[in-house]
Amino acid sequence: MRQQASPSGALGGVPSAARPLAFSETIGLFMPANGKTVADVGVLFVSPWGLEEMCLRKFWRIIADDLSARGIASLRFDYPGTGDALDRSDFSGGLAIWDDAVVAAANRLAAMSGCSRIVIAAQGLGTVIALRAIRRLDGVAGLVALAPVTSGRAYLREMQIWAKMVEEGLGIAKEHRAAEGIVIAGLAMPEEIAADIRKFSLATLEEKPAPQCLVMKRPDRPGDTEFAAKLVALGAAVIEADYKGYDDLVSNPATAVMPQAARSAVVEWITKLAAALPPCPTEPRPETIQPAVLHGPNFREEGLNFGEGGRLYGVLCEPLGERKGATVLLVGTAYDRAAGWARSGVRLARDLAARGIPSLRFDTANVADSPPVPGMPDQVLYHEAQSNDVSAAVDVIEERHLLPVVTSGRCSGAYLAFRSALQDARIQGVVAVNPFVFYWDPKRDIDEWLRFVPRTLGDYKGRLLQAETFQRLLQGRIDIARAATNIGRALGRRLARHAMPLIHMLPQNRVMRREVVGAFHTLSNRGVPVALLYSENDVGLDHFAEQFGSSARGLRRYKNVDFTILEGADHNLTPEPARLSYFDTLSAVATALDPQP
Repeated sequence: MRQQASPSGALGGVPSAARPLAFSETIGLFMPANGKTVADVGVLFVSPWGLEEMCLRKFWRIIADDLSARGIASLRFDYPGTGDALDRSDFSGGLAIWDDAVVAAANRLAAMSGCSRIVIAAQGLGTVIALRAIRRLDGVAGLVALAPVTSGRAYLREMQIWAKMVEEGLGIAKEHRAAEGIVIAGLAMPEEIAADIRKFSLATLEEKPAPQCLVMKRPDRPGDTEFAAKLVALGAAVIEADYKGYDDLVSNPATAVMPQAARSAVVEWITKLAAALPPCPTEPRPETIQPAVLHGPNFREEGLNFGEGGRLYGVLCEPLGERKGATVLLVGTAYDRAAGWARSGVRLARDLAARGIPSLRFDTANVADSPPVPGMPDQVLYHEAQSNDVSAAVDVIEERHLLPVVTSGRCSGAYLAFRSALQDARIQGVVAVNPFVFYWDPKRDIDEWLRFVPRTLGDYKGRLLQAETFQRLLQGRIDIARAATNIGRALGRRLARHAMPLIHMLPQNRVMRREVVGAFHTLSNRGVPVALLYSENDVGLDHFAEQFGSSARGLRRYKNVDFTILEGADHNLTPEPARLSYFDTLSAVATALDPQP
């Protein structure tokens, strides 16, 4: 290790987000070493794919921050056609396209950090890609394999089962489910990629990938133990550790629990490996970071750090042609990364640019790639401090001379978009999709709601008539007691609608009523257009009906508010017609405003 002349990871005690950089049709996030000493080793994160990648995003960032504090630089990135990377229409090169991205990322890591050795940390499908790419890399000192894939065919079968479980959980109608291919959480794997994955098995591994290896094993997966044994047979020095908390991490980005024991095991192993390596023979001279810019057919995207100390990460998407209307600020949902569920944030931003509308998508503090603010609670959803992050994003838009702003989001993002418009006059339009509430009672337990949020009564009635529901009951895959409790709650809310005036008079509801009515009056007085879009049978309709009635008659006093029901849509707007309706509404609200010079 060498001495660090001046730390660069934080300013004024506020941790910085990783620095974006562009290469090979993608955006990477480089986290420089920020310890008292700097190791001659960098860590390259090679991600899994699909829903697993979305759930892992925050975990990768936490480990990268830990390593930075110990003097170890790192880089994480998206494969072409995924995340914030550019789209591709041609995947005829198969998995080699993603292999090439790993090699390019390793070269960028070496150039940015000055290190001559790297450790690759890979999870799930990322282990397959890492094993293929390592053969083309020099200076690989170690491999961390978390939940490794040992059979490509078995992995793809597991993805298909997992996809069905996700579709059932979201209540996606059968006509909107993928009929073929590997599609999970709205993300489709190119068939050429899947074809190469099918060819992989442990038998194809003929050389040790690295001299030192750490294998994080799931206790119920014998293949993980076989993977470790194979590395030992090939001559690698292997340490095995239990991957406790894996299932809780990868089930859902909104409720993902960070596996602290696995985090510690990975960080300690890499730190020990780095300390045992010889020092760098010459003083590294890290490359100067250039703006992280990607160019598409009708857009220019730039990865940004902003906010105090560069604490937030986002992507500004601007049209290449004439700018029209307001800039759209896309506010993320729950703990999904800014790219969005099924890359909805990326697709929406680029479609808006095609119509001349700029946008900024970003991660709020402690979500995905933006680190937490010291002193703030770990659970940030529905916390008033998130409005500070929105204000910081609006500051960026103002600095780029792209005012005014229209905020938009789904679920918790819709709530934040709505509430932020009350606090910032630069926000002159709101498009809220499936907001659960318009005011959050701070006494309410967010974690409890995230795990056990009930559906609407109409949704339960529809599901009871489905044959697949009876099949799940017979297989013991439905928690009958919890379902009965939630149905009871939904029935109670339905009955409460018919006694709205009396319900609003109850002490516990007076604050809610006052806050909601006051918020809508404020935006009405300012003339801020508000578009409310709800999926048919969305659970947020219960709260809406409690405030404005089932027929939305309570909205008639607000001429600035438009209310739309999206038929056949699930909470995540999976069906294409629902997404198009959202896009058209957002475009109309944005283009109705005049851009400020």
